Amino acid sequence: MKGALSEAQGIELARDFVQVEFVASGMIADLNVHWDRAEDGTPKPHAHVMLTMRSVDENGFGPKVREWNRTELVEQWRERWADHANERLAELDIDARIDHRSLESQGIALEPQTKIGAPAQRIEAAGVEADRAEDHRRIARENGARIVADPSSALGAITRQQSTFTRRDMAMFAHQHSDGIEQFNAVMGAMRNAPDLVELGSDGRGEDRFTTREMIETEQRLHRAAERMAEKERHEVGDRDREAALARAEARGLVLSGEQADALAHVTDGRDLGVVVGYAGTGKSAMLGVAREAWEAAGYEVRGAALSGIAAENLESGSGIASRTIAGMEHGWGQGRDALTSRDVLVIDEAGMVGTRQLERVLSHAAEAGAKVVLVGDPQQLQSIEAGAAFRSIHERHGGAEIREVRRQREDWQRDATRDLATGRTGEAIHAYDGHGMVHAAPTREQARDDLIGRWDRGRQASPDQSHIILTHTNDEVRALNEAARGRMRKAGDLGDDVRLTVERGERSFASGDRVMLLQNERGLGVKNGMLGTIVEISERSMSVRTDDGRGVSFDPKDYDRIDHGYAATIHKAQGMTVDRTYVLATPGMDAHASYVALSRHRDGLELHYGRDDFANQDPLTRILSCDRAKDMATDYERADPAQSYAERRGITFRQRVERVVEIAKQVPEKVRGMFDGVNSRAIVTP
Repeated sequence: MKGALSEAQGIELARDFVQVEFVASGMIADLNVHWDRAEDGTPKPHAHVMLTMRSVDENGFGPKVREWNRTELVEQWRERWADHANERLAELDIDARIDHRSLESQGIALEPQTKIGAPAQRIEAAGVEADRAEDHRRIARENGARIVADPSSALGAITRQQSTFTRRDMAMFAHQHSDGIEQFNAVMGAMRNAPDLVELGSDGRGEDRFTTREMIETEQRLHRAAERMAEKERHEVGDRDREAALARAEARGLVLSGEQADALAHVTDGRDLGVVVGYAGTGKSAMLGVAREAWEAAGYEVRGAALSGIAAENLESGSGIASRTIAGMEHGWGQGRDALTSRDVLVIDEAGMVGTRQLERVLSHAAEAGAKVVLVGDPQQLQSIEAGAAFRSIHERHGGAEIREVRRQREDWQRDATRDLATGRTGEAIHAYDGHGMVHAAPTREQARDDLIGRWDRGRQASPDQSHIILTHTNDEVRALNEAARGRMRKAGDLGDDVRLTVERGERSFASGDRVMLLQNERGLGVKNGMLGTIVEISERSMSVRTDDGRGVSFDPKDYDRIDHGYAATIHKAQGMTVDRTYVLATPGMDAHASYVALSRHRDGLELHYGRDDFANQDPLTRILSCDRAKDMATDYERADPAQSYAERRGITFRQRVERVVEIAKQVPEKVRGMFDGVNSRAIVTP
């Protein structure tokens, strides 16, 4: 962890959350933040919030709002707290993250702990038993005992979102799930001596890294499935079908570049595994549209999938491939529906965001069914939420087609800037935009926000036929920017009468003319999470929205309440998006991957704003926006083979033996040397 949350920051975090989630909806909230400490002095911060059932406004108390007592709201609030806290931790450059899901839903065989309040600790210190404190300790002791008996439960929990981990990660987990220094030591000892623990050696910062046998076995299954598919050629498309698809595209005015044509040849060459790495805005979807026509002409059924609903929607609208989320596809397989067959071609878009475990399940299913899979993405854009960098690892092992000619931006220098972002030269891209007057500093973030909204307002009025989006890193900033943008719309007379609605994120005012974002996949409505649109008509019982793809959608807000204003969006919602003009508010939680996405969505123009209270000048701005947080794989390290780790702990040096095998291979005849093809001695020696 690069830092720790201070008490003042913790209080601010809790107060902001309560203000946004409860007070803004008309509730009275009694907030108490406790900064208790464990026996070893480690902070154990937590908060208590007590809420009213009656709303309150400038006229005093109103009637009871029974909607606030719905059980499902608790889970929504838990999820929103996780989002809120994780965004703030990212802003503060603190590596820790929280997960709102129950341990059971995360697949962790431990009991959730209660929290100990400061009064309970004081009572206990006075010799009077505090039931709550004892219950907390009981659960900690029982969890500690479970871990000592089965340390794989702890290691599995640690690797839900990271393939490898450090001793500090283990210590933090042990501290949370133990009672007292003796049990802490026992839990740490159990984890360190667990049969599933695999030592990987040091990372680039000199820290020892570890993984689990389960994680390595998952990665090995992933690579075995990819290997099986790469070796088979059962989905060839004839030259006639491919050329006919190209001719139809040219008749529509679509002429593929040389790189796009090479990618088309690659994905239709017959092999069961295709990999396409394309920079942002290089026309991957357009190429896939031509490939779809060729595959269908050859008699194959083409399906699409992506991690998020909006990514699936973008794939479908850009290529004509009927698409859905990977989770929905897997759910169907679990119900015995829509299983892949040998006549299927499955295209997975934004593959860099798919975690190792999920991609392994999909590739293993496809390999067993004899289907073809085409992975399309960019390893440098947003990273997977779950553990691993599976797409990047598969590309490194099997190669694929690369599309580097950027087409989205209309000016050459902006296309060059996107290539800089794609290749890690974020500073050069920022310098280029600054040289064209598109980087704007303000004394504070608040002023930067106001400046951005002013520039957005002038831009939308000057170019009403163009598409505009405001992007930033956190949901809190999105909320503030949405309110400010909506205020400009109201002042300009571009909104109808307000209708106050209670939606999933709290109370909001909506009007005809409002930009909105739909936040949940709903097959019956034909909408996807992240879809944008404009309100045409609205009442308390009905909302009609014209989505940006030209469709009309109508619903009762009580039935579909996952909706919010859509002038601004988080960068995570923007991957795959293309607009005419983008307005970006930079904050400290960003990194190179978020910067790449945010600064490459536009066709015509980009405006980047920041406050000097966040970044003193462009040097720290560039440094933070260039920070590489790419995820790793256990198999990135030289000792990821469990047998090798087992042997080395017993003094058997695999490294020397493998180097010797490679050296011998160089000296034997060509025919014999073939058995060592693909063995990279440098990869074996150096992580």
